[in-house]
Amino acid sequence: MNVELMQHTSLAVTAHAIRTCWQSFDNSDEGGEKDLALIDRVGNKFKHASTLEHLNYTFYLSGISRALLQELARHRMASLSVKSTRYTLKELKEETQSFTNGMSMLELKEKYTNASEVYDDVHMIRASKYLVFTNVLAVDFASVVALENLRLILQDAIANDMAKFCLPESYKTELTWTINARSLQNFISLRTSKSALWEIRDLANMVYQALPSEHQYLFESCVNEE
Repeated sequence: MNVELMQHTSLAVTAHAIRTCWQSFDNSDEGGEKDLALIDRVGNKFKHASTLEHLNYTFYLSGISRALLQELARHRMASLSVKSTRYTLKELKEETQSFTNGMSMLELKEKYTNASEVYDDVHMIRASKYLVFTNVLAVDFASVVALENLRLILQDAIANDMAKFCLPESYKTELTWTINARSLQNFISLRTSKSALWEIRDLANMVYQALPSEHQYLFESCVNEE
């Protein structure tokens, strides 16, 4: 998984939005300590959180599973532009070698006596280009078998729009994701919880770490440390 912060709004914009409400522009120190304290006091402590919606972040997220993508889609106050499987399954179609070497999931399980051998296997390494592994062998073997089935279907020249119905949830995707600070606080608060899906918990922590250091004070109280 990779998280890249592409761009973000200046904190001065949020400070200006807050000062618009009370016409207190004369008290601004142009994004200095007074303005930063104002954003924290009004946006966080006084819960006039709509002012934080002027602050936006755009990330490029890659190497995430489609299962995680479904979780992201539940955060409605965000914009997602997602890699299209319709146009990109040709990557998998061009693979000519089997991911399973003709073995069933049961045969894959029987082949390996040591879990540490599994992810060093050449077939698993190739599969990892397309799949997010959970390190639960039964789940990962099932994903590899599904990936192989999908590859074979594509070899039969079935249209991508039909073939994509066979995609495993672990199939990797990527997207450009834009979210405002108010919604991002909610996202980080919910998704750094130990009860969150492990993959989205990793993502939430990486998103927080990718924020500019001068912006992190707005979100540090949202991060669940347990």
